[in-house]
Amino acid sequence: NLAWKNLAWSPLPHGQRDVHQKEAQFNTTYIDWVDGNLLNIYAFNHSVRRSTTEGVRVSVNVLSNQKDQPVLFVVRQKEAVVSFQVPLILRGLYQRKYAYQEVSRTLCQPQTKSEMETQYFFVDVSTLSDNTSYQLRVTRVENFVLRVATMASTGPFSPQYFKYEFPEEVDSVIVKVTSPMAFPCSVISIQDILCPVYDLDNNVAFIGMYQTMTKKAAITVQKKDFPSHSFYVVVVVKTEDEACGGPLPYYPLSKNASPDEPVDQHNRQKILEVMVSPAITSEAYVRSVLFCLGIFLSFYILTLLIACWESCHSRGIPESFLNHGPYDSYGYGSFGECQALSPGSADDPGPAAGERSLENVASRPRLDSLSSVEEDDYDTLADIDYDKNVIRTKVCVRDPLTAPPSSRNIATIAVFYALPVIQLVITYQTVVNVTGNQDICYYNFLCAHPLGNLSAFNNILSNLGYVLLGLLFLLIILQREINYNRALLRNDTHALECGIPKHFGLFYAMGTALMMEGLLSACYHVCPNYTNFQFDTSFMYMIAGLCMLKLYQKRHPDINASAYSAYACLALVIFFSVVGVVFGKGNTAFWIVFSVIHIVATLLLSTQLYYMGRWKLDSGILRRILHVLYTDCVRQCSGPMYVDRMVLLVMGNIINWSLAAYGLIVRPNDFASYLLAIGICNLLLYFAFYIIMKVGVEPWAPTAPQWRKTPAESREHNRDCILLDFFDDHDIWHFLSSIAMFGSFLVLLTLDDDLDCVQRDKIYVF
Repeated sequence: NLAWKNLAWSPLPHGQRDVHQKEAQFNTTYIDWVDGNLLNIYAFNHSVRRSTTEGVRVSVNVLSNQKDQPVLFVVRQKEAVVSFQVPLILRGLYQRKYAYQEVSRTLCQPQTKSEMETQYFFVDVSTLSDNTSYQLRVTRVENFVLRVATMASTGPFSPQYFKYEFPEEVDSVIVKVTSPMAFPCSVISIQDILCPVYDLDNNVAFIGMYQTMTKKAAITVQKKDFPSHSFYVVVVVKTEDEACGGPLPYYPLSKNASPDEPVDQHNRQKILEVMVSPAITSEAYVRSVLFCLGIFLSFYILTLLIACWESCHSRGIPESFLNHGPYDSYGYGSFGECQALSPGSADDPGPAAGERSLENVASRPRLDSLSSVEEDDYDTLADIDYDKNVIRTKVCVRDPLTAPPSSRNIATIAVFYALPVIQLVITYQTVVNVTGNQDICYYNFLCAHPLGNLSAFNNILSNLGYVLLGLLFLLIILQREINYNRALLRNDTHALECGIPKHFGLFYAMGTALMMEGLLSACYHVCPNYTNFQFDTSFMYMIAGLCMLKLYQKRHPDINASAYSAYACLALVIFFSVVGVVFGKGNTAFWIVFSVIHIVATLLLSTQLYYMGRWKLDSGILRRILHVLYTDCVRQCSGPMYVDRMVLLVMGNIINWSLAAYGLIVRPNDFASYLLAIGICNLLLYFAFYIIMKVGVEPWAPTAPQWRKTPAESREHNRDCILLDFFDDHDIWHFLSSIAMFGSFLVLLTLDDDLDCVQRDKIYVF
C-alpha cells in the first residue's frame, strides 16, 4: 500500500496536489469533498475464492452542481482500470446530451488462481473545480453468479451485469430477460469474461452479442463460443427510447441556455428479471429433422399406394358414354358443331357457326341460369361483324393449335432471382455473426435454434415441406402426362375427343413455383427483416397468378397467354411490391396511383371473364364500349345477357374496390402482405366463381415476422416452442401452408376429371 500512498500527480499551476488515502469498508457511505489541490484515495480489500465469484459495486453521487468541472472517479484493480466522470454525460440522437449526477458501476472481477486470495482495489477521486462534495458507497452484489431468476434495477447511469458459468453437461443456454414495463428502452448484451466490461449506452455494442428490449429479450449462447465456459449478461438502459419505437424526449431549451447544455433525465430506471436456462440438446435436432422428413415423405408413400391401387383396379370406360353425355337434355351442340367451331383461330369462329339457322337455336330450351349461349343469339346487331370482339362468345371448349406457356421460363426466372437472394441473406447472416447486432434480423428468439452459422435453423427446416411437396406434385404431373401421351399414341377416343384438353405446362410451373417458395422462404428466414420480406412473397404472387391462369385455361385452352406476357404481368406485380416496400410507407401519391391501377386492372379482368376472352383491348375499345352502352342502355333497357356471371363479377369488383379503398385510406405499412392479400383474395374469388359456374351448369362428381415494428417491439410477440421443443407456431404454419398449397394444386389438377367422358362440344365455357 505504501506505493499507492507515495503516488504523486502532475503539478498544477499553483503547486503540488495533496494526496489523502484512507482504509475504507464495504456497505459504508462516505460523504467527503475534493478540490483542484486534493486527491482522495479509498483503499478496499476483500477475500476471493476460486470456486466462487463475488460482485462489487461502486455508487457515487456528486452533491455539488458544477457541470463544467466534473468529478473524476478512477477505480484501480489488479487487472483493470475503470474510470468515469460525474456528472456522467451520455449522448443521444442529434448529439443531444444527458447529464446524470448519480452513477453506479459494477467492477470487473479478475480470475484468481489460488484457492483463496485477498484482492485490493482503490477508488481515486479528483476534480479541477473548487470544493465539490460527493457521496461514495461500495457494496457487494447479491446473486452476481446467475443460478436462479434474478431481479435487477438498472438505468443509463447504473448499468448491471451478471456472470453465468456453463455446467459440465450443458452445451448451450438461452438467456431470457423480461420486464413488466416496456419503457425505458434497454439493451441486453452477452460478453466474454474480460476486463473492462462495456456497460454504458455509448459502448455496449462494441463487443459480444446484443439486442434492444422493451418487455422481452432472449439470446441463445453456445459454450463453444466462450473459451472460459462463462460469460457476462449485461443490462443497460438507453438514454432515449427511439431505438425501441418510443418517442423522443422533450428537449427543453431556455432563452439563456446554451444549445450544448446537457439535460438531466432524473430517475430513468427499469426493473428486469434475468434467467438462464439450458437449450435443447443435439438429440432434439436429430429428432426434429426426422420428424419433418417423416411428415412429408409419408405423402410420397401415400401417393405410391394410391397409384398402385388405381393401377390394379383400373377399368375401361363403356363406349356408350361417348353417345350419352349428361347434357343431352339441353340439346346443346354436337360433335360436328364443335369441330366447326375449332378452325384454329380464337378470334374467328369459322363459317359453320353462321350457317346454322336461328330457328334451330330458337327451338332449343333456353336456360337463363346458363352463362354460355349460342353465338347466333348475338348476330342480330347491325355491325356485329365489326364489333364481334366485344360481345361474341363461344359455347364449347376448343382444342388449341399453340402450346401454353412453358414451365422452362419459370425455372430460368427462379435461378436468376434466387442466386442474388442467397448471396444477400448469407451476407446478412455474416454481419449478424461478426457484429453481434441481433437487431438486424427479426427472429423468434424464444424459439430460435442455431446450427453452424445459422441463427434459426428451425425456421429454415420447416420450409422443407414446400420443396418436397412441390417435387411430388411435379412427379404426379409427369405421370399424368406420360399416361395422356400414351393414350394419344394409341388414338384413344377419350383422349382425342372428350374432356378438357390436357395441358401440363402451367402445372409444371406451379410445382416449380412451390419448390421455389420453399427455397426463398428459407432464405428469408435466414435473416427475416423489413427489406427481405419481398423474397418470401415473390413466388406467392407467382403461384396465385399461375393458379388463376390455369383456372382460365381449363375452359379457354385456345386463348392462352404467352409465357412472356404472363410472366411480364407477374414481374409487374413484383415491381409494385418492391416499390411499395421502399416508397409506399405513408406516400399518398403512390397509394393513389396503385389504387387506380388496381381498379382498372379489375375492370379489365372482369371484361375478359364476362365475354370469355372474345374482346380486344385496342384503340377502338372505347368506341365499341360506348356503342354497346348506347345500344343496351339508351336505345333500349336491356339486362345483362349472362345474369349469373354478371352477379358474381359485380361481387368480385365490390371486394376489389373495397381493398383498393382500404389501401388508399389506411395505407398499411406492410405493403407486401397487402399486395399478397389482394392476390390471394382474387384467386379465391376466381376459384369460387369457377366452382359456382361449374355446379350451376354441370353435375358435380366428387373426385395464412413483426418486422413492421422495431426489433425490440417485435420481441414482445416472441413465443416459446410448441412442438418437440424445436418448432414454433410459425414453423407449424409452414407445415400446414405447404400441405394446403399442395392440396390446392391437386384440387386444380383433378377439378374437371369428371368431364373426361364428356364430349367436348358439351363442355360449357365460362
